Amino acid sequence: MLTHHAEIRCQQRGIRGDVVDALLAYGRQKVRHGAEIYFMDRKARERAMADMGRQAFCRIADKLDSYLVVADDGSIVTVAKRLRRLKF
Repeated sequence: MLTHHAEIRCQQRGIRGDVVDALLAYGRQKVRHGAEIYFMDRKARERAMADMGRQAFCRIADKLDSYLVVADDGSIVTVAKRLRRLKF
């Protein structure tokens, strides 16, 4: 479930729902400041391409440099493009 803030950020940053679904399904998860962060590393991209197929993966590949912040209740708080390496 996207919060209102996350919906606005998705629209502003051009991140579609299928990208959010892929990040949740295949992305690597880390906990930081009490929230879960989902992002795609190389192994996650390989898993996604193997499962989704090359054609479907290529449609969203340019947007997979994004990350999600998920609250304790499971709602997606925000969505952003990853410009630098995430430090944990």
